[in-house]
Amino acid sequence: MARTVARVIVDALSELGVRQVFGVVGDALNPLTDAIRTTEGLEWVGCRHEEAAAFAASAQSQLTGTLGVCMGTVGPGSVHLLNGLYDAAKSHAPVLAIAGQVPLAELGSDYFQEVDNDALFSDVAAFRATITSPDQLPQMLETAVRQALGRKGVAVLTVPGDLGERELTADRPPRFSLTPAVSRPEESAVRRAAEILDRSERVTLLVGEGARAAREDVLTLADRLAAPMVLTLKAKAGYEGDNPFQVGQTGLIGNPAAASALQDADTILLLGTDFPYRDWYPEGRTVIQVDTEATHIGRRVPVEAGLVGDAGATVRDLLGHLAAGPGPGGGRDRSHVEKARERFDRWRAGQARLADPSHDKGLIGRVRSALDNRGHDIRPEALAAAVDRVAAEDAVFTSDTGMATVWLSRFVEMRGERCLIGSYNLGSMANAMPQALGAQCLDRERQVVAFCGDGGLSMLLGDLMTLKTYRLPVKLVVFDNRRLGMVKLEQEQAGLPEFGTVLDNPDFAAVAEAMGITGIRVTDPADVEPAVRRAFRSPGPVLLDVLTNPDEIAVPAKPTVEQGWGFAVAKVKEVVRSHGEPNGT
Repeated sequence: MARTVARVIVDALSELGVRQVFGVVGDALNPLTDAIRTTEGLEWVGCRHEEAAAFAASAQSQLTGTLGVCMGTVGPGSVHLLNGLYDAAKSHAPVLAIAGQVPLAELGSDYFQEVDNDALFSDVAAFRATITSPDQLPQMLETAVRQALGRKGVAVLTVPGDLGERELTADRPPRFSLTPAVSRPEESAVRRAAEILDRSERVTLLVGEGARAAREDVLTLADRLAAPMVLTLKAKAGYEGDNPFQVGQTGLIGNPAAASALQDADTILLLGTDFPYRDWYPEGRTVIQVDTEATHIGRRVPVEAGLVGDAGATVRDLLGHLAAGPGPGGGRDRSHVEKARERFDRWRAGQARLADPSHDKGLIGRVRSALDNRGHDIRPEALAAAVDRVAAEDAVFTSDTGMATVWLSRFVEMRGERCLIGSYNLGSMANAMPQALGAQCLDRERQVVAFCGDGGLSMLLGDLMTLKTYRLPVKLVVFDNRRLGMVKLEQEQAGLPEFGTVLDNPDFAAVAEAMGITGIRVTDPADVEPAVRRAFRSPGPVLLDVLTNPDEIAVPAKPTVEQGWGFAVAKVKEVVRSHGEPNGT
């Protein structure tokens, strides 16, 4: 019996193990959404904005390593997918987007809502194509899925509105060959890298997401080399908990111990990371890089030895070539790792004092508050630390780009089975809530926590209703500082007065209540932890709106004199403006 284009696509998605498809319904998608309606085990999640749908699909892909799927109807519906798909592409998340199109006979006629999808998605998609005949479908769908999974990226398949109901003349189901290959570097490259490491006195590892599946091997390597381990943000989950070598993150969100661990090394080993911030690589160090992509080798920092291969397989090969030596760490001097860990412990102790809700009541806290918290707002550090204490050991965290990510990075430990995703390569606003939506759809019993900036949340605020409609018990923690906080900080560090960053926010808890979602608003530091506990034990979705200090400063790992001077100048300008202009802030 012949099947329609829509039925073949939907059956193939179901057989691939896809459990949800995210999107906004529309005429060009009607045959597809109707096929989903009648398919057991495949759920249509109707979002309020296609961008949220793409973020949700990407989140599922990142958490499972399998295919995420979203849909957008003809014209604007497909255009709205674009930002979420860029995030998926930059995050190396396999996502299939089904895009609607005008009827076949109208293609190229500048028809109502017509958009050239193949051109629109040309930069973001590893594969994009428009189906113009039903019999193209099996091969074209196979190619799209293989490209998305094989290249860890986005594939866009465009289906004209009058094609979904047409039948294939030959009912051949799509066939997918999806067995991943494990690559290993050349033996000579491994030997060269091992020789460099053997003669190095102080080695530091910079570990990224590409090494997350190789945790035990990487810990063994760190012990053998007596090496501190700096983690990228995306490697927090998987390497942070129960790891005696890790010293946190570097970069603007990082800490002095991680920066010193890199600075003090004579050799830096990059494992599964394409860490992009060149200014944070110390100069004059010997660098070894391990990556599955040959094009990544040496593109951020000059490399002495490049090993193209799977991180786990490569580390195991390295361990087989390194000089063993007697005792732990192969007899190496362990002062480098011990010094880095001592610095890290001191920094964490200082951060814990800042996160104490009673901090501002002490002498130092009162002096500090007179300078940067005259409104006695809640310290964002205290909020993040309270969430860390209360959240489940297997919680999934998402975070909006900006200050919400800074506080999560510094105060939430990815111990146990905790997971973390965010827009850490694209750096988009508004990602945390829709990514949490996608994560919660995978498992409605697992705790999902979104660290939301007020600017990010308000950008896609409508999809709070999606949480309500599908009864998704996401816990939204809103850092409500009435600012675009990271932009404010960037302006001030450059010596500019704050401009254009002030947000005229509603009472987000009241907005949530109006939508049928539990809303909790917190204005007193003493109420932070009780409110977090109440939010996390409440059934269903909860929005925790916490008024945090807009003038909180996240000091970078290596603050410069220029940054400090710029900040001081900016503050003087802001004071002058606030006294001299009626509408100054």
